Amino acid sequence: MSESQRFQLGTVGALSLSVVSSVSIVICNKALISTLGFTFATTLTSWHLLVTFCSLHVALWMKLFEHKPFDARAVMGFGILNGTSIGLLNLSLGFNSVGFYQMTKLAIIPCTVLLETLFFRKRFSQNIQLSLVILLVGVGIATVTDLQLNVLGSVLSLLAVVTTCIAQIMTNTIQKKFKVSSTQLLYQSCPYQALTLFIIGPFLDGLLTDQNVFAFKYTPQVLFFIVLSCLISVSVNFSTFLVIGKTSPVTYQVLGHLKTCLVLAFGYVLLRDPFSWRNILGILIAVIGMVLYSYYCTVENQQKASEASTKLPEVKESESDPLVGVENGSGILADGVAQKAPVWNSNKDLHA
Repeated sequence: MSESQRFQLGTVGALSLSVVSSVSIVICNKALISTLGFTFATTLTSWHLLVTFCSLHVALWMKLFEHKPFDARAVMGFGILNGTSIGLLNLSLGFNSVGFYQMTKLAIIPCTVLLETLFFRKRFSQNIQLSLVILLVGVGIATVTDLQLNVLGSVLSLLAVVTTCIAQIMTNTIQKKFKVSSTQLLYQSCPYQALTLFIIGPFLDGLLTDQNVFAFKYTPQVLFFIVLSCLISVSVNFSTFLVIGKTSPVTYQVLGHLKTCLVLAFGYVLLRDPFSWRNILGILIAVIGMVLYSYYCTVENQQKASEASTKLPEVKESESDPLVGVENGSGILADGVAQKAPVWNSNKDLHA
């Protein structure tokens, strides 16, 4: 099996792991929050990250991956930013209607495209843009119900969108720049994310729920679902970094909307949640957008790979970057945009 085929197989595996683990944790958390009344989402996320770090530390002790220290300031800034973005998303949900919160999540894709176009000079073809518009319209129809605006909620949503976009772009660029795997980056950034959320979590949860997380009655059933949620979160956090590292922040957001559609469907089938023709129509339109996005990305990647292979004989031996890109499956996985992707050992390698 060639390096390109291995890379593609690894990408498909990462996408599948992300979908399965994210849908699973949403169903688990829904039972924990809606049925058992444990509404402390931010604090729960800090526990997720703490368990993830402990799991990775055990994996490191077992020599399943190699520890690779790099720029400490970049790791600290990235970890704190990631934790802050999660807290802001939870605040956005608390101070806005559900419909406006869904609009906030939809805004992440166009914001990411704008930031990558302005600061990274990435180009998204008209076909890719059209497929993203179809996807967003479909998800909007399926999930957005009411739009109640307020100044504080709007400011929090804007901050949540910007920090989330920057954090996801950094997840991709840090792995490329420092040549670290998703596991290595997650292992080093997890403590900062967990500490940030552990400090602000009880305060935010108390502000949003008027309850104290430490005064909550932890029954055996609640503890079981908390432990289960934390265990699933290891896979969620790992697959998130893996997907963004292997593809792009925009592709990860497209995958996130696929998870939203699956959660709606599973909620209807398993939990008998209310389901209307509007939900069905929105999901169908969203799926069409996802299929078109995948198709156009594949076609454009093949075209760029073909162009790269024809230009390869002309490249001087001293110019190693293009060779690195070809070795790693032409380095073209970011929404139809060629990238110089460094080679790293990624085969050892949340908030759904």
